[in-house]
Amino acid sequence: MPGLNGVEATRRVRAALPDTQVLVLSIHEGADSVLAALRAGARGYLVKGATKHEAARALRDVAKGGAVFGGSVADQVLSRVQESSRTTRRGSEQFPGPTDRELEVLDLVAAGLPNAAIATRLFLSDKTVRNVVSLALAKIHARDRSDAVLKAREAGLGA
Repeated sequence: MPGLNGVEATRRVRAALPDTQVLVLSIHEGADSVLAALRAGARGYLVKGATKHEAARALRDVAKGGAVFGGSVADQVLSRVQESSRTTRRGSEQFPGPTDRELEVLDLVAAGLPNAAIATRLFLSDKTVRNVVSLALAKIHARDRSDAVLKAREAGLGA
């Protein structure tokens, strides 16, 4: 689709044809790119350079409803998910009220990221991030963003 990146193209294909299985072929193998594709509805992700055999096998597996991650992609996604799980667990022990998404955003706030960077990293709109930050601050009884950073860091977030 001209003028669209792979994530947006995947999102549009899945919205228009929900039963369509999408396999992404990309030069990007970072966890952020892979997770963005998965959130958009992709069932698989191959990095350019995959062999013809790997690509054919991936197409067959995805067409049957399977999930495929080529090369080092699976390791990177697994590491990201495990880190996110540790962060959420740390935060939920100290702050039982916020949702996992609020804790994820609070962790990035505590790490010093501005809303725009959080939005980019989590593939959210700026407005959504502002709303999530506001909800998280209320749930942890923070007066403002600085107070939230202090409380979050005391809870082990933002590392």
